[in-house]
This record gives sequence, structure tokens and C-alpha cells, in this order.
Amino acid sequence: MTVLNARALNRATLARQYLLERTTAPVREAVSHLSGLQAQEPQEPFTGLWSRLRDFTPGRLDRALTERLVVRTHLMRRTVHLVTGDDALAWRSRHDAMLLQRVMGTYRRELAGIDPGEVAAAGRAVMADGRPRTMAELVQALQDRWPGPPRRALGELLVAALVPMAQLPPRGLWQTTAGVRNLPLATWLGRDLAPLPDDADDPVGQQLVRRYLAAYGPAATADIRSWSGLAGLPAAVRALREELVTFRDERGRMLLDLPDAPRPAPDTPAPVRFLPAFDNAILGYSDRSRIIDDADLGLSVAGERAVLVDGRVAATWTVHGRRLCVTPLRPLSPREREAVEEEGLGLAAFLDRGIDRVAITPR
Repeated sequence: MTVLNARALNRATLARQYLLERTTAPVREAVSHLSGLQAQEPQEPFTGLWSRLRDFTPGRLDRALTERLVVRTHLMRRTVHLVTGDDALAWRSRHDAMLLQRVMGTYRRELAGIDPGEVAAAGRAVMADGRPRTMAELVQALQDRWPGPPRRALGELLVAALVPMAQLPPRGLWQTTAGVRNLPLATWLGRDLAPLPDDADDPVGQQLVRRYLAAYGPAATADIRSWSGLAGLPAAVRALREELVTFRDERGRMLLDLPDAPRPAPDTPAPVRFLPAFDNAILGYSDRSRIIDDADLGLSVAGERAVLVDGRVAATWTVHGRRLCVTPLRPLSPREREAVEEEGLGLAAFLDRGIDRVAITPR
């Protein structure tokens, strides 16, 4: 079985994530190909798309949100993701059990004795009037019936697990600060959620596996589990095995992939790219060694924004006043520093916050 080293896997990831070469695809098609962008920080997807789409402007994502082509909702790993409306409707039922399990696990004591089915029915009845509500307003409407649980626990149970919700604009629009207003996905998108098929081969899981591999492969089943929050999708993987190809990584793990997916040569040049906080190009794996060093793994879950140099996380970045500040994690060569500054100036112009220089901390 062919062994793919970390550099080969890195270049495959960069190519599929549009980080090797920016794409001209429309926002909806790009979000679909990426199987969503993590979006609990509302402004971060703009940077994620700027680094991936050629000539991207914020208005393109704003229009996709307001025209309901893409939507903000709880999905993979119980985190808020920006996904297409089609994917939200197709995938949500497959995630229901995981979302409920995670919320009930987080608030095990606070929600003890609660019947989720009763809470879900009551929540849907409240939302049936088609009026968007904040989580606090939704909980308030049910407080008399369930006075015991903390408001936060009951609220997360409702909006993250029991009633599939869309977070409505202006939440998530460019340079806009807005609280979360929720509306059932089916109401916002004008279409019903797809029911979960009663099929042992897990056809929805098969679609998730194909889509994951198209954007992240080659990858192990543990990587699929880490990205989705689902339990590895074993039935789906079994059903797909004959149409997939397999490799091994240097750690001996078996990797699955689509036969015709891009796997560029390991020596393919990789440009500098600035990633937003919680970017799935990093978080979408159990083994993240293809893109970040083990010593820096904590950065990937701490909300640090990363800079890719030669395809790997080599620095973090943030904005302080009029400076875009880059903090290297390793020494950068003069040529690398020049490339980081050039790409950083492009990002500074995109962010449109009066940034007039890129400051790279010496190391």
C-alpha cells in the first residue's frame, strides 16, 4: 500500500481547500465544496473565503446569507457552521443524535429528568408563529413549564439540539455586530428537512464521507469522526469501500480517498495563506500533523489565527490598531518574511480597518 508522507498529505489538503490556488467558484459552490466553514466567530468566514476565493469581496458572502443560499446553524461537532441551505437540510437529521448527546452530556446534572421530546414539542409550538427569537426569549416562553434547569442549559438544548435553527442575518454580515436571532431552518429556507433514511448502509453518512474526502482527504476514519463529531460512520465507510482507494501515512494509519481527487506532488510550491480562527483546514482532522506541528496543536483550539508558510502553520496573526501583527512560531527566512508581508498587506486591504503596515515579530 502506498505510503503518503506528511508533505504529500499537506499538498492534498491545500489543493482541496483552495489554499494552493484560489478558486473562481461562487460563494455558495465554494462553501458547498468545503462542506462548510466553522463560524462561531461571525466575522472569521470572511477571512477564510478571502484566502480561498479569487477577487472575493465581503458583499458576496453577505448576499449569499441574505438570499438564504448559505446559512449559519449548529452542525458538525455541535459548533456553528456556515453551510449551504441544501446541506443544512440534507445533513441535519443525521447529526440530531450527536447534537443531543453532546448537549445532554455537557449539562448532565442540569438537565437530569428532562424529557427532550417534550421540550422539543414545546419549543416548536412557540416558534410556529414564524417570529425570530433570541435564545433568552425562547427559554422565557418555556420557563413556567421547566423552571428548574439553568436558562443556558435549557436554551442550548433547544437551539443547538432539539429544534434545528438558522441564525438569521444581520448576524454574520460583514463588519456587523448583532446578537443571535433564531428561526427554524425549515421556516427560514422554505423547505422541510430531509428525514433520516431507514437504511443500514447509511446513505446520508455516505454523502458526508464523500464530501469530506473531496475537501480533506486522504484521511482516516478517525479524521472523519473528528471533523463531523459523528461516530466514524462505519456503515457508510463499509458501503463505500469498493469505490475508494486506500493509502497509509507514516504513522501506519490507513487513509481513504476518492480515486480521482487531487494529490499534488509533495514538492508543489505552496503560497503564504492567512487563516481565520478555528479554520477547518486545521481542525478537520484527528491527526493534524499534515499541517501543524505537535508543539503548536494548542493554538488550533485556542482561537489563534494562523499563517501558513510552505503549507504549514508557521505563525499567528492578529490586528492591533493600524498594524497587522504576525508572530512567527519558527524563524522565517528573508524570502518567507517578504512573502508573509506581501500577503498580509493584501489581507489588510481586504479587512478595510485602516491597517497601514504588517509587523512581523523577530524570532
